[in-house]
Amino acid sequence: MTTTTNDRTIINEITINAPLHLVWYAWTISERVSEWFAPEAVVEAIEGGAYELYFIPGNKTEMNTKDCKIIKLAEEKELRFTWKGPDQFESIMNSENELTTVNVSFEPVDTESTKVIVEHTGFKEDDNWKEAIEWHHMAWSGVLSSLKSALEKGEGSLCCQPIK
Repeated sequence: MTTTTNDRTIINEITINAPLHLVWYAWTISERVSEWFAPEAVVEAIEGGAYELYFIPGNKTEMNTKDCKIIKLAEEKELRFTWKGPDQFESIMNSENELTTVNVSFEPVDTESTKVIVEHTGFKEDDNWKEAIEWHHMAWSGVLSSLKSALEKGEGSLCCQPIK
């Protein structure tokens, strides 16, 4: 995994030994997102649709990305959504006009592996944001490691074509 941080952007890149379509589904189907990212997820895979993660099962008021939206969706190429930080950063980054943006790009390496690039932008220059940037830097590394581990196990719904 490669991680780059400049003053206000976090970029993480990882190659996963799984086909592109399965990696894409892992990010865009609620049930699959909840297998590796957050225990509960509401993902409406359309532009303007929800991208809501709930990190405490059953709790819709704390530690979540409620009201975050997908702002770009290009099938098996790009997913962009608004983002809220954890509760300790609520005062600086979770109001509607302060949301950051996460852009996830997908590139096939070959038929059985996929490069995923997460670029998290929108962090402000203010010193109050420094801790939030550092926290997200660590968190995205963990998230992508979790995704890689879950997909490469080849078990459960993450390994299969979804039933439509």
